[in-house]
Amino acid sequence: QVQLVESGGGLVQAGGSLRLSCAASGRTFNTYTMGWFRQAPGKEREFVAAIGWSGSSTNYADSVKGRFTISRNNAKNTVYLQMNSLKPEDTAVYYCAAGRVMTMIQYEYDYWGQGTQVTVSS
Repeated sequence: QVQLVESGGGLVQAGGSLRLSCAASGRTFNTYTMGWFRQAPGKEREFVAAIGWSGSSTNYADSVKGRFTISRNNAKNTVYLQMNSLKPEDTAVYYCAAGRVMTMIQYEYDYWGQGTQVTVSS
């Protein structure tokens, strides 16, 4: 069992930056692929980024490539999402998730956090 708690969301102006954190419980964190997803009002939840268990493999949605960076610290059981050059269309609830495979498909992830709101003003 893995419990995930996101933090770091908030209100930021367009062009600004935020860093999201996701703290995980459990001793097996370093065996999981970790992903970030987001859901904007009235839209389906979508993939943002994923990172393999060792941190050497990453994958990004085209919409955030070059602006967002996913990383992890297995010693701290934490995964991060550094978001730069934020746009109003990045406004959403951001969720972290843990799974066994490197995938963009949300149904492949086994554990989810409660989400953190990110709002980007124009």
